Amino acid sequence: MAIEMNQIWDFPIKEFHPFPKAKLGVGAHDMLGVEAKELGMTRVLLMTTGLRGSGIIEELTGKIEYQGVDVVLFDEVQSNPKDFNVMDAAARYQSEKCDGIISVGGGSSHDAAKGARMVIAHDGRNINEFEGFSKATNKENPKHIAVSTTAGTGSETSWAYVVTDTSDMADPHKWVAFDDTCLVDLAMDDPLLYYSCPEHFTAYCGFDVLAHASEPFVSRLDFAPSLGNAKYSMELTAQHLRTAVYDPHNLQARTGMMHAQYIAAQAFNSGGLGLIHSFSHAFSAFYDSHHGLNNAIALPRVWEYNLPSRYERFAEIARLMGVDTSRMTTVQAADAAVEEAIRLSKDLGIPDNFGSLTTASYDKNRMNTGKYEGRGDGVDTSEKQAIAIAEHMMGDWCTPGNPRECTVESMLPMVRHALTGTY
Repeated sequence: MAIEMNQIWDFPIKEFHPFPKAKLGVGAHDMLGVEAKELGMTRVLLMTTGLRGSGIIEELTGKIEYQGVDVVLFDEVQSNPKDFNVMDAAARYQSEKCDGIISVGGGSSHDAAKGARMVIAHDGRNINEFEGFSKATNKENPKHIAVSTTAGTGSETSWAYVVTDTSDMADPHKWVAFDDTCLVDLAMDDPLLYYSCPEHFTAYCGFDVLAHASEPFVSRLDFAPSLGNAKYSMELTAQHLRTAVYDPHNLQARTGMMHAQYIAAQAFNSGGLGLIHSFSHAFSAFYDSHHGLNNAIALPRVWEYNLPSRYERFAEIARLMGVDTSRMTTVQAADAAVEEAIRLSKDLGIPDNFGSLTTASYDKNRMNTGKYEGRGDGVDTSEKQAIAIAEHMMGDWCTPGNPRECTVESMLPMVRHALTGTY
C-alpha cells in the first residue's frame, strides 16, 4: 500500500533557496553607481519611503548619476506597502522607460520593489494575484539593487515580500509571497546608513531580527542548514541591539546588527517562519502598524505559546541571549528565554500591548496617508477583533511553519493578552 508522506512528517523534502550577491560593510554604498552601471542600468527607478530630506537619497542619487545613470525618484512607498504603491511604481517604471530598480530603505521599499518587478514582468497583472508560493510564470524581471538603511528587514537577501491588499477594506488582508524570481540582483548593507535611523525604529527593527532568527530555530521544518545562522543572529542581537538603540553612532553595534539581520533572513529564507509573523501581518492589516513593533509585542506571547512544543530549543535561546542556565532545568531555561525577551522589550521601551497604541503612535510611519484609509483612532480590543486577528493568522502563509499546532481557539488567549495584557 502506498504511503502518503505527509502521514509520516510535514515537510519530507525541504528546499534550500538561493541568496543574491551582496556587499556588506563600511563604505559599501559608495559603490552603488558603479554596481548599477555594471548591471547594465541606464535609467533607474529609485524606490523609497519617506527618506527624502534625510540626506541619504540625495547622496545616493549623486553616486548613481556620477556614473552616467539617470534616476527617476519614486518616494511614494508607504510603510506596509500597499497594492496600489506597487502598481503605481510599476506604471512609473514603464512610463519613464526605466531599465532597472534601486530600492532604498527597509522592508517596505524592498518589498514594494520586488512586487513592482513582478507586475512589470507579467504585463501589468494585479500584484494581489501573486500571493503564496512561486506564482511567477515569467522568470525574467527588471534588475534590482536593494540598499538597506535599517537593520531588520532581511528582504534584500530573501525570496519573500509582503503586500497589503486594500481592495476590500471591510476585510483587510496583508499577504506574503515567496518566489525565487523576486531575489534582488545585488544587496547592499552599510552600517553607516543606519546612523540616522531613529531610536524607536532601531528597536522595532531589532525585534524583527529576533523574530527572523528565532522562528526558523524552533520551526516545524527543523531545517539543519538554517540553524547555525539563526543561533548566531540571536547571539549578535543580544550583544548589540541595546547599544545600537541608545548609542546610534557606535559602529561596532551597528555592524553587529547589520550581520545579525542579514544572516537571520538567510535562516528564515529556507527554515521558515511562524506565528510571530502571522500575528504581525494580521495586526498591520487592520491598523497599518509598524511590522517590527508588531513583532516586538507579539514575540514573547508567541514564544510562551510555543514553549511546550520546543522546550529544548527555547532553553538554547536563553543561553544564546546571555542567560546563565547552568543551574536550571530545561523547562526553567526555556521559561528564562521568554523572561529575557520581556526584559529586552522593556529596556527598549516597547509598548506593553497593542491596546495601548493609537494611530498617533504611527504618525512617523505615514499612518492614514494616501489612498489607504486608516482603521480608526485607537485599537479595538473587543472579542470580535481578537477573533478576526486569529482568523487572519490561520490563513497566513507563515503559520504552517509554527512548531505548535494552531487553531483559532488555541490562539485566542495569546491574542487577547497581546491586545490588553501586560507582563
